[in-house]
Amino acid sequence: MIVDPWGAVIANCLEESGVAVAEIDLEKLLQVRLNMPVQSHRRHDLYRLNAAPVALPDFTAETHNFGGHIISRNEIFYETRLTLALVNLKPIVPGHSLVIPKRCVQKFVDLTEEEVADLFHVVQKVEAMLEQRYQVNSSMLTIQDGVDAGQTVKHLHVHLVPRRPNDFAKDEVYRELDRHDKDNRKARLPEDMAAEAREYRKLMYGDALHWTFDC
Repeated sequence: MIVDPWGAVIANCLEESGVAVAEIDLEKLLQVRLNMPVQSHRRHDLYRLNAAPVALPDFTAETHNFGGHIISRNEIFYETRLTLALVNLKPIVPGHSLVIPKRCVQKFVDLTEEEVADLFHVVQKVEAMLEQRYQVNSSMLTIQDGVDAGQTVKHLHVHLVPRRPNDFAKDEVYRELDRHDKDNRKARLPEDMAAEAREYRKLMYGDALHWTFDC
């Protein structure tokens, strides 16, 4: 007996010995395969390849290490098992944020494949939130990958900068990014950074969380 995957008998031998032959419709088989819930139908927000599972934050640690700098939990607005998103101490524009791997590595090539996938999944989600929050349709995503590229904190991080038409003169944004944490500009107050992070958390998580953060 030959039965197709849906339970239909397409060929059957009699009780005596014999050979059963069934015709396979290759065109139908192709259409079934195209419609199967595999890669093109994956819910990437729930199930991801080579990436950390989506997890609600568990801030058992009061602080995180960012290349030797201590980051308060109040500055963090999104978290997975491998990645953090945080507000910026000296942003060059409103919304300028950072996404970092939890593991302290200096160079992009030092990340594992799993960390790379998770990092950029978070970058994608944060970019969408920031563009909606600041009503823009463009962003700059930048990694200063090493000291000679302008990296001042020896912990890999992605800058997310919402962009507007004519917000910077030609190439000036790169010079501004290069000097923003090197010059004497005033750092933001912790309470202002905490307030911004609270707003972003609500936009990222909605009502999925009740936060108990210090101001």
